[in-house]
Amino acid sequence: MATPKFAQPKPSFHAELKRRINDYFEQRGIDKTGNYKLFSKAVILVLTLVALYVHLTFFTPTWGWALAECALLGITIAAIGFNIMHDGAHGSFSNNKMLNKLAAVTLGFLGGSHFMWDVKHNMIHHSYTNIEGVDDDIEAQPFLRMASGQKRYKIHRLQHLYFWMLYSILYIYWIFLSDYRKYFKQRIGSTPLKKMHVKDHIYFWFYKVLHHVIFIVLPMFTVGVLPTIVGFLVCTLVAGFVLSIVFQLAHTVEHTHFPMPDEASGKMDDEWAIHQLKTTANFATSNRIVSWFVGGLNFQIEHHLFPKISHVHYPAISKIIKKACEEYGVAYIEYKRTHQAILSHILFLRKMGRA
Repeated sequence: MATPKFAQPKPSFHAELKRRINDYFEQRGIDKTGNYKLFSKAVILVLTLVALYVHLTFFTPTWGWALAECALLGITIAAIGFNIMHDGAHGSFSNNKMLNKLAAVTLGFLGGSHFMWDVKHNMIHHSYTNIEGVDDDIEAQPFLRMASGQKRYKIHRLQHLYFWMLYSILYIYWIFLSDYRKYFKQRIGSTPLKKMHVKDHIYFWFYKVLHHVIFIVLPMFTVGVLPTIVGFLVCTLVAGFVLSIVFQLAHTVEHTHFPMPDEASGKMDDEWAIHQLKTTANFATSNRIVSWFVGGLNFQIEHHLFPKISHVHYPAISKIIKKACEEYGVAYIEYKRTHQAILSHILFLRKMGRA
């Protein structure tokens, strides 16, 4: 398939959105990056992770407490990914480049590769959202069917029932298999990786080894092999499910679209901003607890349109974007409650498994 090319109308809806958003920040004289709200949250999350790790590794709580703390550690890892790593990787955590890099490399400490994430998420997913054959986020064959053009197997009729098991092992799959497959194949799906320099190779292996030493080798010496395996599984299964379900609610629900380019020319019908609005959904945007925990990823529309703006500003700019959509007759997909979005995702999976 030819590389998708988006329509470029003049004037474009995206240009109008950018003008309005820029006016908002200029009139208030504030930065588009993170502020004290984000920095204080980052400190809380990192200290929570450190405290849980130290207590589990060096103070050996009883089995009941240990399992509960491992589950909480998994939730904390997901929250760090949502709030710190994600903004840092997009360069929106701070207006200081070094702080952005530090925020982004938290992924390395947690077992992932920032280089692979940058290509998979920033370059591919954000550019070609929900385009089958390009967006690797909707490629889960043969286990799940996420788009109508993908081959359907008999097992997919039950995917709306077993998806949670697959989502739970995402984190384990990511840090022990997926990154390595991308590294050795030098491609993500059908897209070649950008060139890896010497430092990129060094960072890839350094953080992989560091993570395994911190979260597997050292605990085996302090608490034993079996407790480490059980605790690690509980932590990663919880983190995997939380990470998976939050990202899936943004794009694979009943009302989002999966547009495809013209087979010969690669041209898309819509301009990029319209495409993002058709393929992305918000959920529970009035729930401050959800917004705090998921790092504004429930404002996925705002994030996809303006990924270099920190999530702390999404509630404010969402009003601007929503008003522009109303004026231009563009659909703005939103679920009022988290459970409504989850139900819509389940119904979407059922539809894809039976269609």
